[in-house]
Amino acid sequence: MKKFNIRKVLDGLKEQASSSASSGQSGALENNLMHETLQSENFQLCKTVRHGFPYQPSSMAHDPVQKILAIGTQSGALRLFGRPGVECYCQHESGAAVISLQFLINEGALVSALADDSVHLWNLRQRRPAILHSLKFNRERITFVHLPFQSKWLYIGTEKGNIHIVNVESFTLSGYVIMWNKAIELSSKAHPGPVVHISDNPMDEGKLIIGYEAGIVVLWDLKSKKADYRYTYDEAIHSVAWHHEGKQFICSHSDGTLTIWNIKGQGKPFQTITPHGKQPKDGKKPEPCKPILKVEYKTTRLGDPFMILSGGLSYDTVGRRPCLTVMHGKSTAVLEMDYPIVDFLTLCETPYSNDFQEPYAVVVLLEKDLVVIDLAQNGYPIFENPYPLTIHESPVTCCEYFADCPVDLIPALYSVGSRQKRQGYSKKEWPISGGNWGLGTQSYPEIIITGHADGTVKFWDASAIMLQVLYKLKTAKVFEKSRINKEDKQNTEIVDEDPYAIQIMAWCPESRMLCVAGVSANLIIYRFSKQEITTEVVQLLEVRLQYEVNDMESPPEGGGGGDRDLPTPGTASPSPQTTGPPTHPSTSSNSSDGVRDNVPCLKVRSTPLKQSPGYQVELVVQLVWVSGEPPQQITSLALNSSYGLIVFGNSNGLAVMDYLQKTVLLNLGTVELYGSNDPYQRQPRSPRKTRQPSGGNGLCDINEGSASEDRCKSPTSAKMSRKLSLPTELKPDLDHRDNSFSRSRSSSVTSIDKEAREAITSFHFCETFARKGESAITPCLYVGTSLGTVLAVALNLPPAGEQRLLQPVIVLPSGTLARLKGSILRMAFLDNTGTFLPPASETWYEPNAAGADSEERDKARKRRPVSVSPSTSQELQESQYAVVCSEKQAKVIALPSQNCIFKHSITETSFVLRADVVQMNIGNCVACFCANGHIMTLSLPGLRPLLDVNYLPLTDMRIARTFCFTNLGQAMYLTSPTEIQRITYSQETCENLQEMLGELFTPVETPEAPNRGFFKGLFGGGATSLDREELFGETQAGKASRGLAQHIPGPQGLEGMKGAASGVVADLARARIALDERGQKLGELDERTAAMLASADSFGKHAHDMMLKCKDKKWYQF
Repeated sequence: MKKFNIRKVLDGLKEQASSSASSGQSGALENNLMHETLQSENFQLCKTVRHGFPYQPSSMAHDPVQKILAIGTQSGALRLFGRPGVECYCQHESGAAVISLQFLINEGALVSALADDSVHLWNLRQRRPAILHSLKFNRERITFVHLPFQSKWLYIGTEKGNIHIVNVESFTLSGYVIMWNKAIELSSKAHPGPVVHISDNPMDEGKLIIGYEAGIVVLWDLKSKKADYRYTYDEAIHSVAWHHEGKQFICSHSDGTLTIWNIKGQGKPFQTITPHGKQPKDGKKPEPCKPILKVEYKTTRLGDPFMILSGGLSYDTVGRRPCLTVMHGKSTAVLEMDYPIVDFLTLCETPYSNDFQEPYAVVVLLEKDLVVIDLAQNGYPIFENPYPLTIHESPVTCCEYFADCPVDLIPALYSVGSRQKRQGYSKKEWPISGGNWGLGTQSYPEIIITGHADGTVKFWDASAIMLQVLYKLKTAKVFEKSRINKEDKQNTEIVDEDPYAIQIMAWCPESRMLCVAGVSANLIIYRFSKQEITTEVVQLLEVRLQYEVNDMESPPEGGGGGDRDLPTPGTASPSPQTTGPPTHPSTSSNSSDGVRDNVPCLKVRSTPLKQSPGYQVELVVQLVWVSGEPPQQITSLALNSSYGLIVFGNSNGLAVMDYLQKTVLLNLGTVELYGSNDPYQRQPRSPRKTRQPSGGNGLCDINEGSASEDRCKSPTSAKMSRKLSLPTELKPDLDHRDNSFSRSRSSSVTSIDKEAREAITSFHFCETFARKGESAITPCLYVGTSLGTVLAVALNLPPAGEQRLLQPVIVLPSGTLARLKGSILRMAFLDNTGTFLPPASETWYEPNAAGADSEERDKARKRRPVSVSPSTSQELQESQYAVVCSEKQAKVIALPSQNCIFKHSITETSFVLRADVVQMNIGNCVACFCANGHIMTLSLPGLRPLLDVNYLPLTDMRIARTFCFTNLGQAMYLTSPTEIQRITYSQETCENLQEMLGELFTPVETPEAPNRGFFKGLFGGGATSLDREELFGETQAGKASRGLAQHIPGPQGLEGMKGAASGVVADLARARIALDERGQKLGELDERTAAMLASADSFGKHAHDMMLKCKDKKWYQF
């Protein structure tokens, strides 16, 4: 029985286990010998960047001078986009929906209005935007916000129909209020409804147009504080837009009509248009259509104006997709969208509303996409979107994150992925091009891989906190499209929807080998090739994996009871196969009683498969139905390119496959890994038909009367047995395995010992000591289970080269290494200096090479380090350390002695969702994410707590499914169905983050105002300005009501915010602006000095002339 000595250390609690006094001394000695370089000051947790499409968007705005786009969401998030690679994420604390956004054009500021009736001013002149001011309305609900260009007065329309005015510099309310009862006719008794539109006349800033939902439009004179004109229509209004000359405006209505009004024509609209209505022959009113939610009216200098609208389709177009309609002259283009339209904006050449607009593009915000349409080209093509907004193209089901990848990997993936791009995009550059890239020093390659519900796998370049899709792999191409009826579908497929969904991925960046596991209990192994091939026959293995504890399987006496008979060694180690496996074997789909048996869930395609450059199918593995029971979904997966092996496990057991020889090497139920030393009392399963043993020396679990025939087959056979049992020479090893682990476990673990099934939860390939006390390291596979057991499996590999393809691989389970509380999540190995030992891997080679390239490939494969021979192995004292992390605790175990030298209880009240052994710049650590939201790091090998931050409570299983740690302090997870959130737990990255982030605001000169022209200036008719400061200021308008709104200052004052924009570019920009201002002031001073000098000269001249004139005159002559 082991005794545990617990010592409390100042830097945290650490449990140190030892089996004797000598082992306790050795544990202390190991601690003294190994200097741990990582300390708590090396860790800090912060968010870095968010990628993907804004989830549930609600509003949008565009700055035409800075050329940046802002999108608000229903959860109060704010996403800002500039040129590709310049993105920013902000969040309103209240989490209320963003109902409106307004840029202070070319000022580096943004106003947001929320559904909780608050208005916020954001400063965009810093890399991480922050709120300068907030204003919370108490008595009225905000419905519309308008900020005129180059104005500091913000108009706010409310549900009551009133309009309030806010000074955006001080964020204080003006005393000037437009009350609804003064705006409408005095004779009207009905309330006009909420304000749905506010805008000033392009040619007269003193005239304000106000649209009310009930169908009333008012032209308000700001100076005289009264309505000049009122326009009434019998249908509700959704939006209003001006003609740039200010003489006409257009309204969109709930019946699908557009009405055009002259500002001086009161009675009826000048023109009524129903864009999608059927015109009756008898001249009657067309049938009503769906509401036109928004209309924009944009003019061009040389051609017809553009009318762009969303909605308005006729009601008989059932099932038609949402549309954007572009009316230009006599042509009407209806552009169908994939998702409902949330909002759209027309991008124009000028920010001035009183000039010809010259529209060139339309930005359409959809519920799940962002589309930009080119108005200048025929057919209105869309721009190719450079942002990573297609993460959710199919729902993400799993993620993997790799930092510090081989440098040639991203170019290789990009070269094959660039051939997948669609054609037909606009030839122009992406119009949203503002901001500047960051100046980060982080240069190592990073790759994110996402698996999706439709079977696609996407590779993303995530280097330098950017994200760009590299390559897309469609795994569903391997299978036949199901054309069977629903009854058959229920019998063969184990999932109702998305049968090709990716569940787990294993990837080797060095060799570029990829293995994906699907929800239909299938595996696909891929090789990377730069050449196109056509695969005539897709190679297939079908595996029969079943977990069974029968009543007759009581503990055997003398090794002779039950059906645990051991076959000959040749059965577990099949003879070499020179031919490939049968591709589509003749499986019996139904047994005599109609029960599904030996049937896979999906059917592999039988026709030739054309495979483009990129990832190409090497092998398909499928689990089959067993006696009417569907195969269990795969829970764990590992791949090793150096050994040429793949292993997967589920709640039934595990299977090891050689993907080079296309054979199954090991196919065991979890119980059989323990042999006769199973520490658990397992309950028999529910009553089933009793299996007939097959005679004592063959493959068990075959009930079709062909056991002897199947025994002679290689494991490439389709009818693989569940029980490919252990070779007889292994039996003594099982009997002499270390029985110290058969002790009783803690109560928290024994409560689940009664479960019959023990799932395989993790794997790790390594070169280590297969058994206790061994002196040589050999290739091994370590297996972790859901009951906290770690088991070792020895791998006997033939030499590299041709022999590897001809001789069999021997797989020998070799005993239990450790037992922990909770499921095993992660395993890793360190050498005796604490350095991380990565699994062996081969370098990538072109698999389809010919000629000289083929010879180089063969040479490279012969040089692969597959195994380490005993003669070159480490001595016994040069031990290794196994790091094992479960849902509850972590252990460090010395090898080959198998003594636990360090132990740490990670959590008692929660459980670990994700754990990884990661490499930092100056050392290694264990990183954990718990279900209670804590992110923790532990030192290695001492397991000292270095970081513990309550970051994010588990609110969604999506987070648990997609959370990933990787090297160099990086991590990520899917924060919403459409967005990836990246975080860092490295102090160094946090310090450099400010420089790595892009800048949204860049100094740009505002375009000149349109020229009024000589005659317009002489006779009037041009744009007239308004002194809003005088009109809305406290002197004339008075103070606003105190209880109407509450001012909330931002976390920093305005002066602090002006100096908060950090970074070299921002400093230079501020210096440049200051120099420009100083130069301008010096220029003005110089002009004034010159004018004063000229005035003085003129005065002196006049004085001299006067003196000469009066010099000879007498006093009485004056």
